[in-house]
Amino acid sequence: MFGSNARKFVGVASLCVVNLALWGFWLEPASLRNENHEIQLPNWPAACDGIRVAVLADLHVGSPFNDVDKLARIVELTLKAKPDLILLAGDYGISGIIGGTKVSSEEIAGGLRPLAAPLGVFAVLGNHDWWEDAPRIERALESVGIPILEDSSVLVKRDDCAFHLAGLSDFWEGVRNYRAALENIPPGMPTIALTHNPDAFPEISRPVDLMIAAHTHGGQVYFPVLGRPIVPSKYGQRYAIGHIVENGRHLFVSSGLGTSIIPVRFLVPPEVSLLTIRSAPASR
Repeated sequence: MFGSNARKFVGVASLCVVNLALWGFWLEPASLRNENHEIQLPNWPAACDGIRVAVLADLHVGSPFNDVDKLARIVELTLKAKPDLILLAGDYGISGIIGGTKVSSEEIAGGLRPLAAPLGVFAVLGNHDWWEDAPRIERALESVGIPILEDSSVLVKRDDCAFHLAGLSDFWEGVRNYRAALENIPPGMPTIALTHNPDAFPEISRPVDLMIAAHTHGGQVYFPVLGRPIVPSKYGQRYAIGHIVENGRHLFVSSGLGTSIIPVRFLVPPEVSLLTIRSAPASR
């Protein structure tokens, strides 16, 4: 009797392991969704209340389940959401990803060409972009009308809604001249900062209304109670994913779309992050 129960237990346990492996190494990494997030900012102008920002992060085109056909689906899903602004948060290709297939910067840029939004489409570079060929990736994106903001800023305006968008270079591989990115923005001007690595968040001395980042992939793996075993940040899980508020400063970290190093995702599905930015109600 004991032997029969033991065999049943082993069989059930083996089936669970197989199902978890299928989920983590196939079903979830191959999935795709738009995920809505609402962020209230205390000083966000009423004229810009409700703007929708699509964040496409860590595309890693060429990683398993992330070929050019998947990129076309990502673009289609993004456009279907009709965002006001589209931000690309770096790491467009692959570098040292298990099971990956190299896709050229020009082909990736061509896949992103259809992206369009009333307030524009802007990008920054990530660490993988620098490891591969940052100037080539920059040229490819700009050739399809997507400007790269590397430690620079631009005024974004439509009707009465106006704010600055600052691009901060990658925390690991960029020049990191964050002062230059922000110095031309008038004091008190509403500002969104876009960067690849959230470790830049504590590094900027001048406050911004919202920083948007990526890089961590949300750890790619999340175990309830235990947390995220690996997060590529010197701050561990502190800036791993989602909307973080520290000392009144706001950060959003997208879980991204591709995979890095190991092609696995578990309870951290790929997403196009759709941020609806609201003016926080006045405190009483």
